[in-house]
Amino acid sequence: MRAHEVIRRPLVTEKSQIGREESNLATFAVDPRANKHDIRRAVEELFDVEVRTVRTMRQPRKQRRIGRHIGRRAEWKKAIVELAEGQSIEFFEGI
Repeated sequence: MRAHEVIRRPLVTEKSQIGREESNLATFAVDPRANKHDIRRAVEELFDVEVRTVRTMRQPRKQRRIGRHIGRRAEWKKAIVELAEGQSIEFFEGI
């Protein structure tokens, strides 16, 4: 898998902002088929940083109702990446 296929988008939430400021963490939505090694390689390649650890979690699919129609949102995977001391990703700096 290519790096752009592994990392889908950064997650910018209140909780991820606190992790970024206090513990040097970056949070991404990633491809559900990607493993921790793929995520590490993709982040290091795309953002030119050193990754210390990668934590992943699967987010379950949820039912959504629009009027009388019931559908489902797709399941997705979240990755929390801890960067090495002194490293940062410039994308998150302006937020």
